[in-house]
Amino acid sequence: MKEFSVSPKIFMLKDCNEFIKEFKIDENDLVITIEVTWNTYFKDIKVGTVIYIENYGVGEPSDEMIEAAAADIKKPYNRVIAIGGGTVIDCAKLFALKNLLPVTDLFDKKIPAEKEKELVLVPTTCGTGSEVTNISILEFKRRHTKFGLADKALFGDYAVIVPELLYKLPFKVFAASSIDALVHSAESYLSPKATEISKMFSVKAMTMILNGYKKIEKEGREVLKSLLPDFCLASTLAGIAFGNAGCAAVHAMSYPLGAEFHVPHGESNYAMFTGVFKKYMEIKPEGDIRELNKIIADILGCEVSSVSDSLEALLNGSILKKKSLSEYGMRDNQIEEFTDSVIANQQRLLNNNYVFLDRNTLIEIYTKLM
Repeated sequence: MKEFSVSPKIFMLKDCNEFIKEFKIDENDLVITIEVTWNTYFKDIKVGTVIYIENYGVGEPSDEMIEAAAADIKKPYNRVIAIGGGTVIDCAKLFALKNLLPVTDLFDKKIPAEKEKELVLVPTTCGTGSEVTNISILEFKRRHTKFGLADKALFGDYAVIVPELLYKLPFKVFAASSIDALVHSAESYLSPKATEISKMFSVKAMTMILNGYKKIEKEGREVLKSLLPDFCLASTLAGIAFGNAGCAAVHAMSYPLGAEFHVPHGESNYAMFTGVFKKYMEIKPEGDIRELNKIIADILGCEVSSVSDSLEALLNGSILKKKSLSEYGMRDNQIEEFTDSVIANQQRLLNNNYVFLDRNTLIEIYTKLM
């Protein structure tokens, strides 16, 4: 029997003032955010502790970042409020736990994930969907890869969508994060864990995202502000879809790339996206992937046979230019190293593949994308 659930209570609020009134941030709260967000929207609020995550590292969240931030928290707190992108939210989930150190023991499941604090998650990008999932993903510096911890203790109590928080988002950050949400919706649609309910969320998310991209292509980037409520909602819908059905090889194969070369998560997924899906089509062109390609073709107004090429043309032309793996610095002698890292460390994701991809096939996908 396949399950479907939505755990956090979801709020759609018009602006930050409404969020402040609704959630009454006070001196018993730990807020994790970035400094520019706090100073722009919340600086006059008295709060127990504010952690600016960029003080502990830049880029993707890491084990070192968590341990350094934890050492600086001196006051007890009753609630954790995360206001930020995927890095902030993935880190904040861990601070709601009873025990989070050592982080390696937590992710290796040597210590249990036990929730102790109320958790409020407020995304400031439109991609990770982390506000509605029970997953935290960290880069483990010494292991040179990323790991995900999935546990019901990591669900937020509240997911709060405030489009105003994205008004100053740089276009490239918007592009990478929204592509991440697109990948979430596509991978979750093909997952063997998908249900008819989760597929509805997948389809709605990708429809909103692709229609938004088409409008940007037609009218230019200045139209983005008016589209942000749709992109925020699409990200959350995609998060619900992959939170139930899971992501797969695109994410798994992107992790070594992101960890080694500090490529933003959505961008590293984009580098792998159509390469993996073309391989799926070679191996098993019938079934769910045929349905998915028909859905995307209808949205894009293209032939089913040219879905991957038409999708890349839309993204490359108006959203984010795709790079080869070698442009990020990947070398031919790293292909097998990355492949073996994926096989050793990402079985949680590989188990959700549309079809089984053996070692030679993973090598072939990396090689074609070089």
